[in-house]
Amino acid sequence: MQSIYGITLLKLEQEMLELGEKKFKALQIYDWLYKKRVSSFDDMSNLKKELISKLKTKYFFESLKLIDKLEDEFVSKFLFKLNDGNKIEAVLMRHDYGNSLCVSTEVGCNMGCAFCESGRLKKVRVLEVNEMVEQILFIENNLNIRISHVVLMGIGEPFDNYNNVMDFIKIINEPKGIALGARHITISTCGIIPKIKDFMKENLQVNLAISLHAPNNELRNRLMPINKAYPLEDLISILKEYVKKTHRRLTFEYIMLKDINDTKECALELVDLLKGINCYVNLIPYNETSHIEFKRSSNDSVMKFYDILKKNGLAVTVRREFGSKVMAACGQLRSHYEEG
Repeated sequence: MQSIYGITLLKLEQEMLELGEKKFKALQIYDWLYKKRVSSFDDMSNLKKELISKLKTKYFFESLKLIDKLEDEFVSKFLFKLNDGNKIEAVLMRHDYGNSLCVSTEVGCNMGCAFCESGRLKKVRVLEVNEMVEQILFIENNLNIRISHVVLMGIGEPFDNYNNVMDFIKIINEPKGIALGARHITISTCGIIPKIKDFMKENLQVNLAISLHAPNNELRNRLMPINKAYPLEDLISILKEYVKKTHRRLTFEYIMLKDINDTKECALELVDLLKGINCYVNLIPYNETSHIEFKRSSNDSVMKFYDILKKNGLAVTVRREFGSKVMAACGQLRSHYEEG
């Protein structure tokens, strides 16, 4: 059996034909799932009993169970258990422009970024499509809200789960599905060049964010092992090609680490590295964790860094801080439960 939440509309239409049904039955099912939000085939009142019986033998519904939920004024963090007992997180952030959900794409992560909590617990497996879709459905239902933005910045490297992530995007972007606008979806990657090349060909209006965090190879090698496979000069080259082909503006994420990457010299190197690229830089205050020795940059250091980028013509923002009281660092709540 497979999850009904893991199937794109196109695939479901094909599966209806294979069941001897009309293609439009897939549209009816999608309407029940994503507009009316039923959680049982028996509630799909315009489907014949014969079809409902077929559906029950082929598909199942939910696979997420809530273990814990932590809340702050602007943040709700959810810890879920999957059918196989593994755990993942999702974080809801309330902005003035809407509700943004940070979803997980893997159980654990193999990228091994030195500052990242989720990378300490290695990748167990990728998430299935339905396990990503259900993060949205569960939280909308639990909080009685509409999620307006989705960012793939939770546990895992999205491009390490490429095919499932692409199907996930098709489902949440589908007008007959969750109907989330493509420009309200952001994929964050640490820079897997072959997958960036694939993504360029998808013809999607989805935003791409690059976890950069260092302006030179020496420092990035220390912080992010992926840089040894795909060094900065190669990454920047493909990103320039991406901008030229897609006409989409890039985001570069840069976590501010005290006395590591927050110096004047680093700021000037970053200016040189990103010169001429249609992008903006998002400076991120670091969420410290008990397992990792890095410390957050002072507000003064962040603002001096910001000023250098701004004065040299880079578009730059400082991310509003969220969730330090609810273990909002990526993977922090999960590791708390896994390791006690």
